[in-house]
Amino acid sequence: MTQPTIQELKLAHKTLAEFTYAVPKVHRGYADQTLYVNVATGQIEARPVTEEMKRIFVGGKGFGLWRLWHAVTGTTKWNDPENEIVLACGPIGGAILYPGTGKSLVVTVSPLTQIVVDSNVGGYFGPLLKFAGWDALEIQGKAERDVIIFIDGDTGRVTVEEAPLEPVNTWPLTDQLTAMYAKDEADRRNVSVVSAGVGSEHTRIGCLNVSWYDPKRGVARVKQAGRGGIGTVLRDKKIKAVVVRYTGMKADSNDPADIKRIRAVGQRLNKEIVELDDEQNRMRRVGTAHLVEIMDDYDLLPVHNFKFGSHPDTPKINSKVWDGLFTQTHPDSCFYGCTMACSKGVDRFRLRTGPHAGELVTVDGPEYETVAGCGSNLGIFDPPAIIELNFYCDTYGIDSISFGTLTAFVMECYEAGILDQAKTGGLELRFGNADAALALLHQMAEGTGFGLIAGMGVRGMKAYFAEHFGSDPTFLQDIGMENKGMEYSEYMTKESLAQQGGYGLTNKGAQHDEAWLIFMDMVNNQIPTLEAKAEALHYFPMWRTWFGLNGLCKLPWNDIEPADNAFTAEPAKVPEHVANYVALYAGITGQEVTKEDLITMSERVYNFQRVFNLKMGHGVRADDAIPYRSAGPVTAEEYESRAERYDKQLREKVGMDPAGMSTPQKMAALRAYREEQYRKLQDAVYTRRGWNANGVPTVEKLRKLGIDFPDVVALVEAQR
Repeated sequence: MTQPTIQELKLAHKTLAEFTYAVPKVHRGYADQTLYVNVATGQIEARPVTEEMKRIFVGGKGFGLWRLWHAVTGTTKWNDPENEIVLACGPIGGAILYPGTGKSLVVTVSPLTQIVVDSNVGGYFGPLLKFAGWDALEIQGKAERDVIIFIDGDTGRVTVEEAPLEPVNTWPLTDQLTAMYAKDEADRRNVSVVSAGVGSEHTRIGCLNVSWYDPKRGVARVKQAGRGGIGTVLRDKKIKAVVVRYTGMKADSNDPADIKRIRAVGQRLNKEIVELDDEQNRMRRVGTAHLVEIMDDYDLLPVHNFKFGSHPDTPKINSKVWDGLFTQTHPDSCFYGCTMACSKGVDRFRLRTGPHAGELVTVDGPEYETVAGCGSNLGIFDPPAIIELNFYCDTYGIDSISFGTLTAFVMECYEAGILDQAKTGGLELRFGNADAALALLHQMAEGTGFGLIAGMGVRGMKAYFAEHFGSDPTFLQDIGMENKGMEYSEYMTKESLAQQGGYGLTNKGAQHDEAWLIFMDMVNNQIPTLEAKAEALHYFPMWRTWFGLNGLCKLPWNDIEPADNAFTAEPAKVPEHVANYVALYAGITGQEVTKEDLITMSERVYNFQRVFNLKMGHGVRADDAIPYRSAGPVTAEEYESRAERYDKQLREKVGMDPAGMSTPQKMAALRAYREEQYRKLQDAVYTRRGWNANGVPTVEKLRKLGIDFPDVVALVEAQR
């Protein structure tokens, strides 16, 4: 069948709503207005950004939380029309003189967790949206038919267009829309597309794909706002894509208060990256895939649903392998001016399964999380299979982290006898079976077979298996790697109590965006006491939250470090780079700040998000529980694979002599100890954060932060 041309696709569009505006000049990092679009009613309007909004919520996810707070009630579900998707950048976003300033932050009520979720993503969308005149885009309502929202920052026009002919899947949709909305070939770099795919329609783990045009490859590439099912919300609203165009992004587009100051810190960091990357992490060469062998060496690489931390076949998927497969096109970055250049890709990869079997495609990644989640955690050590899983996760709009973790859970359930081929519709979902993993992924995208069950996520499957298959709910809870409904990202935490807290004591679920403390805790023993761990679980989530307020990538902060960083008083914080961000914020906004001020900015938003969870019926101590596999060995197989380690811990930490004890007895004793340690960690962290014993911010804390709005205080007081 002949495919429609770009012109034919465009001619089939019907404008359903239109809004024109005068494109404002960005001032000190802000456009000072946000865009509201209701795809059900056609209402489009500009909403002012107040000085109070900037002072308290800064930008990025802060703006997203504030707009969403006023859009939903405590009973709003993820698929209710009033739920919103809010996309925002931040005052530093688009500062092309400093690496890693191209992030967008996306906020919504999650179909996985039923609470507010935020996810960050690269690509050009956030900065182009801001320079097109908008600090945030707020989307509400449900369209009757598939629509595209187009924001034209060149002409000052916003349209909602019925789009009947384009495919839903990100590939080839993103390429088509980039060509359709660009004025010419050269203009494609000025267009960014947000899309999902059919996998987002049929699962609760949908991701958003955010594009940038790669002129060297001649294709539109994508990064993912992966966590929490945001793509599922987009497709539930019948939004096929959101497109922004803006021409003329320059070094001074943010109207910075002191561009010389920004240029100075940017030049210093760019020099560090170019000179030190090869000897530190090789981000410019292999991206985050450099972590594979490091995690394996330290027994931290998830294998077989987080049972084990290393595997003899890891060399088949380590960074040397990916270095040979990635097509190097330095600088290979997902935003203008980023010398980190970690956005790797595989060109001319021939697919062997699914709707595009036999076609040659460009695959973005895989990044470490996909290699570990769709590779070692599934017992798959076959690079082409991992690349194919990566491609179809992206084009279907399915989060590869959640897919890897939920499929690992399914595979363990299969091997434990909870599932069989009768229950899976013939899929032999054993560890290492790449063909079965691919078949499951295609079913999830199609909404057929066992894929419908798997698409509910780990928490949904635990309930389903217990109800329909009579499975032991305690065992399912122990091995089902999720917190608050969000699947774990790909790090082993059994020997790091701090990282157990880094996954469990979060606002949005088990992800490493808030705190990655394994090396500080387990490898370097820098935070040995509960108080030290609690301090780290205060500082690092606040510090990383700050990136999400300003439109920043965290990688330039600590994946490349100054040569003398190890000799500083607090090397884990990378103090020289912290000073860079102080200068960067002041240089953009004109507001002089200290490093402590940056943490306070984040505390306001972080505590507000915790109260937002209360509004949605969660946000208390019970919600911070973790599956036991996150803390210790669930099965005899796990214990015995590290028996020497665990026996030593029984002697030295628990005060028990394991001699003469059976494996189940030793496991029970170790479990009691580790679960008590986690409870003590919760107490210490809550105290450090200014929360009560139930994990709720105190009214005094809210007042100190200046977020004691009457409705916020009422929610907290209702918990007493």
